[in-house]
Amino acid sequence: MAADVHKKGEAAEMTERSVEPPVRPARTSSVRKTGLIFFPAFDWAISPTHPEREERLLYTRDQIFEEGLMDFPEIVEYRPRLAELKDVARVHFCVPDVQSQVTEAHLIAAGSTLVLADALMNGEIRNGFALVRPPGHHSMRVVHGNRGFCNINNEAIMVEYIRRKYGVRRIAIVDTDVHHGDGTQDIFWHDPDVLFISFHQDGRTLYPGSGFTNEMGGPLALGRTLNVPLPPGTTDEGILYVLENLVLPVLDEFDPQLVFNSAGQDNHYTDPLANMRFTAQGYAKLNEVLAPDMAVLEGGYAIESALPYVNTGIIQAMAGLDYSNVKEPDYVPDRFVLTSDMRRSIEATVNHLLTIWESRDDLVAKARQEHGRFYSRRKRIFYDTDMITEGQEETLRMCTDCPGYLTISTQAARGYGRLNTAFCVSVPLFACRSCIEDAREEYEEHKSEMKYDYVYLQDRPSDKFRAYCTRTRNEIVL
Repeated sequence: MAADVHKKGEAAEMTERSVEPPVRPARTSSVRKTGLIFFPAFDWAISPTHPEREERLLYTRDQIFEEGLMDFPEIVEYRPRLAELKDVARVHFCVPDVQSQVTEAHLIAAGSTLVLADALMNGEIRNGFALVRPPGHHSMRVVHGNRGFCNINNEAIMVEYIRRKYGVRRIAIVDTDVHHGDGTQDIFWHDPDVLFISFHQDGRTLYPGSGFTNEMGGPLALGRTLNVPLPPGTTDEGILYVLENLVLPVLDEFDPQLVFNSAGQDNHYTDPLANMRFTAQGYAKLNEVLAPDMAVLEGGYAIESALPYVNTGIIQAMAGLDYSNVKEPDYVPDRFVLTSDMRRSIEATVNHLLTIWESRDDLVAKARQEHGRFYSRRKRIFYDTDMITEGQEETLRMCTDCPGYLTISTQAARGYGRLNTAFCVSVPLFACRSCIEDAREEYEEHKSEMKYDYVYLQDRPSDKFRAYCTRTRNEIVL
């Protein structure tokens, strides 16, 4: 499904005055390697017994070496590197600053995806799999702390890095984690050039309690977010039905330049945090059919009974190797059956989402009539790891020439203790001149108001991030 990628020379400079429509990358047929990066983050943990710990990758690495996969010419291993603070600020408003919300481990996990992104876009590999932690798909645009085990969103950072450096515009993200990818959804909610599809266990039965079919994207990007809530107990058959009958047809029509997979593996039947019935064979088949350009590890907490087998199957599928013998020790064919009620529910959900997808342009046209020049919404966000409650008011300029610039008023509290307030201005990479100028003006106006503790400008056209502290009157530019 994914577009081919060929070796690019020096990336064309992208100025704020002129952003040319990108040319579709095309990979040469001679490149057959799958790039891998392992980063277990030995020095980072939420707690010593927390399910999100380094063993998630150590058992996988042992399995892969035991199977001799690293000796195959189709597989090449890369070394991780640190992401820069600007790479994070290009995506997130970290309050009060990036350094306070990330550790070195977070920067290496995010930087690992950038290493593989460069290898992909330079034609060294045909696809890649970043086996890294900490995960990231619950991390939203604004960051006050850790939620869902995530501080920063590794895959979103990779997306914006590729768009900025290589001029790629249209990208699809397919999130296969058992938990709804609410952070990734939030980051690309207003972006019509990013298609986000998440299939996950029904949010009425599992964290984070979101990801329903009526969550379709912002008013100028309606239908570019498609959520597939699945019944607990869904098997390989059910998830592969969603892939074949919804994901692939939509990808065909959207025609992305690149396809990425948020590769959560907690749909597995042994995962302790969920209730699904997916197998290693199912995961391998999914990645063979989806054929993502890049996969980035998210969740998956059955450290011994699932992850070594699931990751091995995914790697072999991405590398074009035979994965038919990759099976869990207790694997029994046809052990789990999709009931007729589950099947009807999944079919109805897929049909409903296809209707949304087909009517996406009409939905946007109607939203323009309803909302006028500006669209606003309010949100309450809970950081379950750090016990922080956040309130947001988000306003989008309903521009007719670009995706429109976004402002976010945010305030957070832990218990009864107030944390920080901030006003955030985000200018999309492909913004028009009017939105660029008005967004910068709004940033300057709020700097002088002294209403918030911090004022931020995420100026993607100029690739500058500005953070102003009203107490110290100090401005930092990345």
